[in-house]
Amino acid sequence: MEAQKPNVPAGKPAAKNKQTTNVPGIKNASWVILICAIVCVLLFIFWFGNDMHFDEDGHPQNLWGTVYKGGFIVPILQTLFLTVIVISVERWFALSAAKGKGNITAFVANVKAALKNNDIAKAQDLCKKQKGSVAAVVSAALITYKEMDANTLLTKEQKIANLQKQVEEATALEMPALQQNLPIVATLTTLGTLVGLLGTVMGMIKSFQALAQSGAPDSTELSTGISEALINTAFGIATGAFAVISYNFYTNKIDNLTYAIDEIGFSIVQTFAATH
Repeated sequence: MEAQKPNVPAGKPAAKNKQTTNVPGIKNASWVILICAIVCVLLFIFWFGNDMHFDEDGHPQNLWGTVYKGGFIVPILQTLFLTVIVISVERWFALSAAKGKGNITAFVANVKAALKNNDIAKAQDLCKKQKGSVAAVVSAALITYKEMDANTLLTKEQKIANLQKQVEEATALEMPALQQNLPIVATLTTLGTLVGLLGTVMGMIKSFQALAQSGAPDSTELSTGISEALINTAFGIATGAFAVISYNFYTNKIDNLTYAIDEIGFSIVQTFAATH
């Protein structure tokens, strides 16, 4: 009988545990929009529309009453504005956690120095102390680095390819979490301005209707229409401006994190290629 050949393990890296992103944050922004809408509608009805802000003839006596005269577009614009604020605050905490505990530039330099000295254990210790998205990508790459270093079945080219793949997979896992909810902010940069413009047009229509009446124009209707136009314009501009500033600010922070990930990932692969 022919002797049974021992099973030789295939030249594939060991199966990895399912990874999760290290970036916290709100996963479903629709709840944020809904809650902001409820808050703004209640605020519009019970505060801005409170009788104490109007005289006996229904004319506004202060800024709150004037805002109420902006019409039903106002709570929509307030919802958009509040949504931008909430998501901006959420992204601040999320990206701060993604950055990690220490200075990201110093972390990258220290890891590169450890790799240059082929001190993988020190690089892993640095990742544990730093935490965050960059450290998570580096840690995943270093685990594969050690696996490929101990693997005697694969060729050098296959090992490098596996290492590159791990870096790409770890980066792809973190990127969606870093960019999460920013498309909403980007949409609100335009939507806020357009809704404000809609309110402006509706206010001007009311004003021209008051002017078009026979005889003396209705000054109350005229002033109400102008107030509605200007208030909606102000809210629309404020929403669009704040959304643009927020989006560009956080996009720049994400670009810096991405650059750090790419830089250190390239260093890991090059170090492995040079030392094996």
